[in-house]
Amino acid sequence: MMNQAKLSSLVVNMLMASFVTLFVGAASLSVQQVFTLLFSFSDSDFVIHQYRLPRMLLAIGVGAGLGLSGVLVQGVIRNPLASPDLMGISAGAGLATTACLVLYPESPTSLLPIVAMGGGLLAAGSIGLLAYWSKPTPARLALIGVAVSAFLASGIDFLLIANPIEINTAMVWLTGSLWGRNWQQVPFIWSALLLLLPLAFWLAWRLDLMGLGEESATTLGVKTQKVQIVALISAVLLASISVSVAGTISFVGLLAPHLARLLFGHNHKLLIPAAAALGSLLVICADGFARGLQPPIELPAGVLTSVIGAPYFIFLLYRYRGW
Repeated sequence: MMNQAKLSSLVVNMLMASFVTLFVGAASLSVQQVFTLLFSFSDSDFVIHQYRLPRMLLAIGVGAGLGLSGVLVQGVIRNPLASPDLMGISAGAGLATTACLVLYPESPTSLLPIVAMGGGLLAAGSIGLLAYWSKPTPARLALIGVAVSAFLASGIDFLLIANPIEINTAMVWLTGSLWGRNWQQVPFIWSALLLLLPLAFWLAWRLDLMGLGEESATTLGVKTQKVQIVALISAVLLASISVSVAGTISFVGLLAPHLARLLFGHNHKLLIPAAAALGSLLVICADGFARGLQPPIELPAGVLTSVIGAPYFIFLLYRYRGW
């Protein structure tokens, strides 16, 4: 009951923070104005209905997707350093989407999630092959992911340098920002969540048993290879679609699962919704601060999450240096 109360409190806080972001931005609105415009059901008001409301829904969805992706990756690999960023998934999706934006600027928005999923799957597969050949420790596996991510990032830099005319469109997206997003992107991330969140709950007790080791899980009736494939593909799809919508918002997939474990332990039935809610809270807060620090100028939300996430990753490397 205590864990259920904590989870409910977490979700309520996330929703409250989301509502607060409706007041943040260059245009100052009173509480009465926000409520009036929010429930007027009119598309004529740009600030609320065409800008802040879809941006709020996207921040919740992207954060939930990244947090859920991170908890699935860590649950399968049993590596506290694993995350969509460090396993190259975000960088692979980023490279594929940047190539689409730069080389085919007239391509429809609906194509980006498909391209991002392909890039994420290829990057994850490459790291999987390297891990299969080298049998690294968890800390070294994280470093392999960092190296592959850096390699893919160099590909992004090359595309931007070689195509300077389209650099502005790609740079706004690459910095990890919800600026300029609208209702067009909302169905992508929320459709993915509605499809893959039930699958994540189906995996929950299986991931708990896999935490005991593959041999123990197999003895208890878990088809470990099937669980690994389903969980990793789900994680890649969630992270890739999140990247296609908001760009590379770093370290959310690492921070959210760790914070969830600090609050709820290792039960995945609680970890999954908690990591999703914490991921949403992180992205909502980052996006709110990005808009509110110095309006009308906006900082990329990905910069703010990196300020928190990078020191935490260094701490984790130090903590698990002996693995």
